[in-house]
Amino acid sequence: MRLVVFSHKPCWSSADSPSGYATDGGFPFQMRALSELFDSTILVVPCSEPVSRAGEIPLEGHELSVAPLSLPTGRGLARKLGLGFWLLRNSPTILRELIKADAVHAAIPGDIGTIGMLLAFLLRKRLFVRHCGNWLKPVTRAEHFWKWFMEMFAGGRQVMLATGGSSEPPSRRNTTLHWIFSTSLSEDELRACHGVREAESLSNPKLIIVCRQDREKGTGVVIESLPVILNTYPEAKLDIVGDGDALDEFRSIAKSVGVSERIIFHGKLDHAGVVNLLKKADLFCYPTRASEGFPKVVLEALACGLPVVSTRVSVLPELIGAGGGVLLDEATPVTVANAVLGILGNSERYRKMSVLASETASHYSLERWRDTIAERLRSAWGELARKEWELLRADGRS
Repeated sequence: MRLVVFSHKPCWSSADSPSGYATDGGFPFQMRALSELFDSTILVVPCSEPVSRAGEIPLEGHELSVAPLSLPTGRGLARKLGLGFWLLRNSPTILRELIKADAVHAAIPGDIGTIGMLLAFLLRKRLFVRHCGNWLKPVTRAEHFWKWFMEMFAGGRQVMLATGGSSEPPSRRNTTLHWIFSTSLSEDELRACHGVREAESLSNPKLIIVCRQDREKGTGVVIESLPVILNTYPEAKLDIVGDGDALDEFRSIAKSVGVSERIIFHGKLDHAGVVNLLKKADLFCYPTRASEGFPKVVLEALACGLPVVSTRVSVLPELIGAGGGVLLDEATPVTVANAVLGILGNSERYRKMSVLASETASHYSLERWRDTIAERLRSAWGELARKEWELLRADGRS
């Protein structure tokens, strides 16, 4: 079976990649895992010329290739207004891949995923939609449309999965719509990360936050909490990982509250670099107010045995509510500082949180993500790949 994936994930040319293209984040890991289910997988994604980018990860997998689209220009309204011209320019590639596809995977939110979803539906292709945003609290008209479409048409050959998790199903209107988690960690990585932390020697604790550096993710709140934490732990440090529009603002906040010397701004790192820093840290702070789907970095922190201080946003209560951290009702410098001090100041509590953090993360491997999706797809579509490939994969010879 030939799977065609439509996504807005920006990619770029790379001479070091088997497919000729690369990107960053968890997308390449998930596409590699997904490709193991099919005879061939084609990624229809916006691509740019080769550039030197931190965190570059090759796009590769079983018979995985890329059908490049041009990058949509502009942001917000300007992007929407220019989308018609962009679609006209890229329609030959889009239609060619759609016609040849046996099945289509549309990753939404995103305009390119939406285009692939609607065209595949109109052409009556086998359709797999994965909603990667905050399913529980749609705000914009587009978010309400995506949720309506999935609830209306899930079932039969239309497989619809909402990223997240809860004891309640994602939809009471349509019980064929199911939850799916998100991850970028293989079983081998989970085992390598696993470790129980001890708090007895935490006289100079290292805090860390990893995210896109926007105001809503909470980095500024963590910086403003640091003076209170330093009163008890004067040697405490904070690692800030990631780039974004608010970085200069966060540096100014650090200077204004007198903690610049206790903070390292690492910028954007690759997957291995992030995991390495998490292993060296003692506590993960993520007081987000953003509309989250399934923040994979929280899962990576839990996998490294880090207690997490976060908020009751999206799936975070499911991940942290088991005891691997503290959930804040309100993210302020005072509540963050009190939560951090409450964890670090009780060695028995810290150790217990570390154990529960690792245990929680152990259930969220890439292999389990792939196999959960495979079960849903096979129930709707039948076999996904040739018997020969299935046997090779089962024998571990692929």
